Amino acid sequence: MHHVLKKIEKGLIVSCQALEGEPLHGSDIMGRMALAAKEGGAVGIRANSVSDIIEIKKHVELPVIGIIKQVYGDHSVFITPTMKEIDALAETGVEIIATDATNRIRPNECDLVTFYQEIREKYPDLLLMADVSSVEEAIFADKLGFDIVAPTLYGYTEETNGLKIDDYNYDVIKQIVKKVTKAKVLAEGNVSTPAIARSVLDYNVHAVVVGGAITRPQLITKKFVEALQS
Repeated sequence: MHHVLKKIEKGLIVSCQALEGEPLHGSDIMGRMALAAKEGGAVGIRANSVSDIIEIKKHVELPVIGIIKQVYGDHSVFITPTMKEIDALAETGVEIIATDATNRIRPNECDLVTFYQEIREKYPDLLLMADVSSVEEAIFADKLGFDIVAPTLYGYTEETNGLKIDDYNYDVIKQIVKKVTKAKVLAEGNVSTPAIARSVLDYNVHAVVVGGAITRPQLITKKFVEALQS
């Protein structure tokens, strides 16, 4: 378990995700994307869906942080929201499973404490990652026993809507690193340039996760186009 954490230490984890409706959607494409990330020196991959993870694992032997994005009715919690998704991910052999660990109520009205205990009971050896939106949620997830915490959902909840990591001069990450005692802290969310990745690493995070800036060419293109038009 701890060798996985060692493998990703101080490195770059690349989030290879393309949802339905995106040009690169498709497990075969995500498998190649993961291979490209590995060739560039990535130490881990974050991936969504069983089919993408299985395909990615055929191409690379890097540790994978697995999630399943699944919407239940009008619930706002959709990153690995229930045990059904945990079971499906565990079967793929992913090294780490990430789940929404905000203070929002999950589908089937389950709270985070109950959900966490259920996962741990069934899969004591899995590394669990908490995707949070605030310093308080990070502290709570750490106390519960999550192995990894990251402010992945900062900017994506009602309370933090529209905020980005750099709006606070990385204060959220600095505070999480300071206040979390056991869990490893990953920087994730809007790490949009190599310079930002480097500066957050200097705040003593365990590793850095980058997604869209590497794996979503439509967004990267848009940035260039906007710069040309400005």
